[in-house]
Amino acid sequence: MQTIRHSEQTLKTALISKTPALVSQYESLDAGERRLMNEAFQPNSALFEPITLHSESDWITSHPEAPQDFEQFFNDPKRKTPSPEKSSIYIQSIGSLGNTRIISEEYIKWLKGYCEAFFYGLTVKLLEPIPVSATRCSFRVNAHTQNLQIHTGDILTFLKRKKPENAFCVVGITMIDLYPRDSWNFVFGQASLTDGVGIFSFARYGSDFYSSRYEGKVKKLEKSSSSEYSVFDNYYIPEITSVFLLRSCKTLTHEIGHIFGMRHCQWLSCLMQGSNHLEEADRRPPNLCPICLRKLQCAIGFNIVERYKALLRWIDDEPSNKPGVTPKHSREGNVNLPKRVEAFKEWKEWIMKCLAVLQK
Repeated sequence: MQTIRHSEQTLKTALISKTPALVSQYESLDAGERRLMNEAFQPNSALFEPITLHSESDWITSHPEAPQDFEQFFNDPKRKTPSPEKSSIYIQSIGSLGNTRIISEEYIKWLKGYCEAFFYGLTVKLLEPIPVSATRCSFRVNAHTQNLQIHTGDILTFLKRKKPENAFCVVGITMIDLYPRDSWNFVFGQASLTDGVGIFSFARYGSDFYSSRYEGKVKKLEKSSSSEYSVFDNYYIPEITSVFLLRSCKTLTHEIGHIFGMRHCQWLSCLMQGSNHLEEADRRPPNLCPICLRKLQCAIGFNIVERYKALLRWIDDEPSNKPGVTPKHSREGNVNLPKRVEAFKEWKEWIMKCLAVLQK
């Protein structure tokens, strides 16, 4: 293992900047917010740890990138900021999300609520679910997993055309694996900062993804007839568990973070770190480091205390498990919703520690 440990001065400059206007902007934050963010450059902070690399296959090793500090984020001419006219995040589900309608609906409501808390101050709206065929995307069978995949570029083009006028961004979510180009094995998600669109798959977060193989054959990558999309009917859908939900929330907020102009974090252990595989994605925490938190606060303008309280409310709000509302003799009758708080216990405890610092 290798630990990436930056000096206190490097982290302080990355967070605060040396530009007088940005230093003044930082000093205008309330004392509690500065106290929390200053944890970024405190040696042995109990809240924000250095990045640990476990293997050569980890993202930072295999995808060298220049780090982005707050000043670079602030001055990025391509960065998009929400406005009163464009202040909504839209979520578009593509294909089935759950084995029953109730689970699918509850799951996407959980994601909506989490995004509203994470991007506190913005409105999150759900678009009507659509089948894969509506996107007219290319698809293939992955040579390694033998599972179906859909093409991210085609999906992004579709979402761009469908983007509502008042949208800051529109993001597609699916349980079908993704590939960005023929030469790539897969990708968890892809976003376009310029167009304000993204597509994210949670397929590989299912415990049985690698043992579920598609037995049919797809001979061509390009599809022209809607009838050919029938291969996605009753296709593999992973079980929604608390761990699965945590993984989904992390991926969704990470990728939307890119639409705000936040690049992969290389400062501290942070949600905005890149990930090449599931083990690395699981090591990535759900929280933003102070440098990335300042970027998001600058873009949205939220109060950090109120944002953390909103996240706590979401974690503590148990699902409305009401199987009695479905018709008899329906596959909707077997409802097994997870207690989402189980996988979020460490996240909840961490937030409470942050609130203690903020409200000291």
